[in-house]
Amino acid sequence: MAFTYIFQRVEKKYMLTREQYEYLINAISPYMAPDQYGETEIRNIYFDNADNELIETSLLKPTYKEKLRLRSYGVPKMDSTVFFEIKKKYRGIVYKRRISMKLKEAYAYIDGGKLPESIEGNIPSEIDYMMNRYSLTPKAFISYKRVAWTCESDPDLRITFDRDITSRYDDTRLESTADGHKILPKDTVLMEIKIPGAMPLWLAHILSEKNIFPHSFSKFGTAHVQNQIKIASGF
Repeated sequence: MAFTYIFQRVEKKYMLTREQYEYLINAISPYMAPDQYGETEIRNIYFDNADNELIETSLLKPTYKEKLRLRSYGVPKMDSTVFFEIKKKYRGIVYKRRISMKLKEAYAYIDGGKLPESIEGNIPSEIDYMMNRYSLTPKAFISYKRVAWTCESDPDLRITFDRDITSRYDDTRLESTADGHKILPKDTVLMEIKIPGAMPLWLAHILSEKNIFPHSFSKFGTAHVQNQIKIASGF
């Protein structure tokens, strides 16, 4: 059975040193704990067209931007569940709409333009619209290791820590070996705070104590810029 999911929230990103990461883990432990999945490898196919229209627009930091990706949790098989996601950002608010399907169904859609009939609602037509409007094809494979923390007293608060962020442009298949270019230094951790409204005071105090401030960062954007530099340099 296919499912649809809709999220609306604020997402703030922070680049952490190893020291800041270890400090934060200790500081948030009285309030939060890792979720039941532990460390998970997340794999994504990001879509764009021949002109790199979506990512080039995103890098300009417009008021509104959007992206399309296919995501798996762990190394998928053809019968594994994966997620087609539309992610939009407008005036700092992130809107994410996604549908689930089998990997083989996702590849059949990418190759033939037909989504499974079992998926209902508006999201399939929204994905179709994006694919056709921008002439999208698989552009980049990006994977990373993630640990997500949740707050028992505030279930809507989530903090994720990503490391080993890897990009690849020559093979975008989700089931392929996750090798490629590391887009951040080895000891750098990307933290994302995801919450529908205001940040709790205890978390704001923890960040202030260590002078940890939001940092504009896009995995796909960074991978794209680094890949363009690589192409320009002839490597």
